[in-house]
Amino acid sequence: MKLTVVGGGSTYTPELVDGFARLRDTLPLTELVLTDPATDRLDLIGALSRRILARQGHPGTVTTTADLDAAVDGADAVLLQLRVGGQAARQQDETWPLECGCVGQETTGAGGLAKALRTVPVVLGIADRVRRANPDAWIIDFTNPVGIVTRALLRAGHKALGLCNVAIGLQRKFAALLDTDPAGVHLDHVGLNHLTWETAVRRGGPDGEDVLPALLAAHGDTIAADLRLPRPLLDRLGVVPSYYLRYFYAHDEVVREQRTKPSRAAEVADMERRLLALYADPGLDEKPALLSRRGGAFYSEAAVDLAAALLRGAGSPHQVVNTANNGTLPFLPDDAVIEVQAAVGPKGASPLPVPPVDPLFAGLMAGVTAYEDLALEAALHGSRDRVFRALLAHPLIGQYAYADRLTDELVAHNREYLTWA
Repeated sequence: MKLTVVGGGSTYTPELVDGFARLRDTLPLTELVLTDPATDRLDLIGALSRRILARQGHPGTVTTTADLDAAVDGADAVLLQLRVGGQAARQQDETWPLECGCVGQETTGAGGLAKALRTVPVVLGIADRVRRANPDAWIIDFTNPVGIVTRALLRAGHKALGLCNVAIGLQRKFAALLDTDPAGVHLDHVGLNHLTWETAVRRGGPDGEDVLPALLAAHGDTIAADLRLPRPLLDRLGVVPSYYLRYFYAHDEVVREQRTKPSRAAEVADMERRLLALYADPGLDEKPALLSRRGGAFYSEAAVDLAAALLRGAGSPHQVVNTANNGTLPFLPDDAVIEVQAAVGPKGASPLPVPPVDPLFAGLMAGVTAYEDLALEAALHGSRDRVFRALLAHPLIGQYAYADRLTDELVAHNREYLTWA
């Protein structure tokens, strides 16, 4: 079994390789190919990846190459984890929107749109090359903004699913609070990528007892602190929102914070420099503790579970994925990409039925879906007007003067990536 990681030079990769090594019975890889244009980082991380596999007695091989076509040739699945523009572009995404009093974030708001415009054309080009080399390969997208990127892939007819680590992170957190095996915790998880709510936490599967009310009663303060939202809000909502909802529920508070402290991009860039120095140590043969602060917790477990289900019909029977709506949420278009529990197998994902969604959440989902549709049009076809329309539609922006100014800022900061600008 061959799996290719596009963006294999990412500092995330050792987390992924560690998961492949530990979960070899679930996903018996024979060859892992890491591809990245940054060959210096690729060589460094490729060597560490081989040491990680060797330490854990994994018989698979690790190949590194900057040749994308060679990397995807014969691959059973291709995992995308690229960042167009690197941390420098992320730094811009997180700072210039603050000039208009709007949140600076790499996956939502104006910064998220900038990332989508840079990313979608590149991902579609990669996917076309995957399809030419091996039309039966699955594409697993971990590249943000996952919802928009996955929608672009599906619209172009690719065999693709989107993956995010938010749900598995919450599942593990709740399991620890309940002092139980994570495999016995099923989340009623509904929404869009980075716009989700846990409406029930069930013991034993989709039909199990909902313990969310008891969980909130006993551990609401802990959960609220992790989300950086007030406990009374969780009690009033009766659900657990993703931590990304803080950008919506406490937007102005977040903006004030962002204006007075270093950006997350700056923190990550410093962390990456330290990680790469650690990776260069030929004696290192495991993922370092520092990597847990990089983000992407449990990413490897989620990726292994999804790849195993798609390639072997193995893994967890139900998984949270990003896939086409196709009537699952009747208030959204069929081609919207939603993030829900699904039965996943070699034929793809079949979303589980979702109970009626509270209008408080459905309304925000509908608004962001409309924005994502306009964002995809801007990414595919360009033009200043399409960018303006997407920004005007975004619930975190919405005012024409802000949308107009942010459009100019977005184009100015991303001109080298926008062929139409």
